[in-house]
Amino acid sequence: MLLCEKCGTKVDEGTKFCPSCGNSMEVPAPQQQEQNPDTQNGFSEKISNLNDTADTTADYDAGDVSKNKAMAVLAYFGPLCFIPMFAAKDSKFARFHANQGLVLLIACVAYSIVSSIVNSIILAISWRLYFITSIISFISIVFAVLAILGIINAANGRAKELPVIGKFKILK
Repeated sequence: MLLCEKCGTKVDEGTKFCPSCGNSMEVPAPQQQEQNPDTQNGFSEKISNLNDTADTTADYDAGDVSKNKAMAVLAYFGPLCFIPMFAAKDSKFARFHANQGLVLLIACVAYSIVSSIVNSIILAISWRLYFITSIISFISIVFAVLAILGIINAANGRAKELPVIGKFKILK
């Protein structure tokens, strides 16, 4: 037995309308909310688009890629980017990642110098502005994210440019 939502009369199951008040007894099917494709995957889509850069893996020999993955991964650990330059100098794949690691290292060092100068100026003005220096220092996480993306690409045998800084070529 069901109860009419409008008048409270007991109604048998399967009855379409309440015999007392005529209210519809059919329960509407739950509507599926349409999701906007832009918000459906929101954050995960933005993260996957972060690594959506030029992929030149097809330009490299498969044997070279599989043989020099470790050297390519090593290129993203700061000053260790020089090891693949000298230890695997004949490998185009290792040199590609060594270039990416070197550009990342130069960008990181340049950021460190600029942020140190700006932080010194801010702290010279007043120690109460220390929170601004913390915010400026927090931005350095971007370099860690770029290094992780490079390591993942190198370990997977892909020659993908890093976002933002990957277009710069130092090594030929």
